[in-house]
This record gives sequence, C-alpha cells and structure tokens, in this order.
Amino acid sequence: MVDAWMIDVPGERVLVREPRPADEGPLLDLFEACEDWFVAATGLPSGPGDVQSLFYGLPEGADPGDKVLLVLERDGVVSGLVDAVRNHPAPGAVAVGLFLLAPWARGRGLGRALAESLLAHADGVSLVTASVPPGWRSGECFLERLGFTLGGATPGTAE
Repeated sequence: MVDAWMIDVPGERVLVREPRPADEGPLLDLFEACEDWFVAATGLPSGPGDVQSLFYGLPEGADPGDKVLLVLERDGVVSGLVDAVRNHPAPGAVAVGLFLLAPWARGRGLGRALAESLLAHADGVSLVTASVPPGWRSGECFLERLGFTLGGATPGTAE
C-alpha cells in the first residue's frame, strides 16, 4: 500500500494517491481527454476497457505485487495517472509505463513536480525507465528535461 502525499505546486492543491473504486468514471474522463496520447501510443482512441486493464496489465515477467498505480488529483479533480512496475526490468529498477496528464493540466509544472516527487519517494531504486510513444515529441522533451537519456533498450524507452 502506498501512502497518499501532497506535492508542492505553487497555488495548487495537488494530491498523489492510489486509485479508488470511485475513480473509474474520472479515469474514463481522463482517458477520453487524453485521446492525443492514446492515438500516438496505439493508433486508436482510448476504449472502455482501458481503465480496467490498468489494474492487471503487466510487462512479461513482472510480479503483480510490484505494480503501482497512482492518481494525481489537482484541486479535487483527477488530472493524471502513473502506471509503474517495481523491480522491472531488473531487481531495484522501476519501469514507468504510463505517465498521463490531462491536456488542461499540462504545461503548468504538474508533471515535473510529480516526477520529482516520485523519484524522491523511490528509495533504493537503481534504475528508472520510462516509455514514450515513438515520435511523441512533447513526451520526449519532458523526459529529456528530467535528465533521462532517450533511446534506451527498446524504441520509445528512456533511462
């Protein structure tokens, strides 16, 4: 279980927490608002099963107990989602598969504050990898500004 915590974004009340059953509707709304990301990642807009698949989708070889889902709530509204797997692709590593912010929440410093907060909470992590859809330039720039090196082991991955 991950504790909820506040992150510091000037002028905003931002909470990071685990998703709750009541978040299904807001997450569906978030996914619909982020159609640009889904089209870049999959070639299709988000579908109704995408929220449910978050809870059981894992990379090959990952342990279900290492899955971490976190909701970003800005002023009480679900504004983002992080899907990560601890100890993947190796012990001590963390693989971030989805780092999604609503379009209206982008460019406000929320993503950077969330990433920095997650890294600060990642005690003992030896490697962080993140995936970005190939050609998703805003995601690539975001990762580069955080200090990631693009072109990791697989296309669309950064370390």
